Amino acid sequence: MTGRDGLAAWQALAAHAETLRGVHLRELFAADAGRFERFSGRLDDLLVDWSKQRVTAETMDLLVDLARACGLEARRDAMLRGEKINVTEDRAVLH
Repeated sequence: MTGRDGLAAWQALAAHAETLRGVHLRELFAADAGRFERFSGRLDDLLVDWSKQRVTAETMDLLVDLARACGLEARRDAMLRGEKINVTEDRAVLH
């Protein structure tokens, strides 16, 4: 295994996805009356709604673990510092 497949966080997420494969959204909404509030957010007119996806609180935790394992926080910080992370254009991305 190489790349993401070799990451323990990816393997944990893939195993978790298998446990949700047979779960229907009706079951997830029936088990959690606050599902929409828990898995959605709004910024001005933009609504991000994860509630209608086959995700749980564990899914979200595993996604955060994967992002950290991939170094996403360091890459975000580099972007915000104005580092040249756009390698194809050799410049910062906040332009």
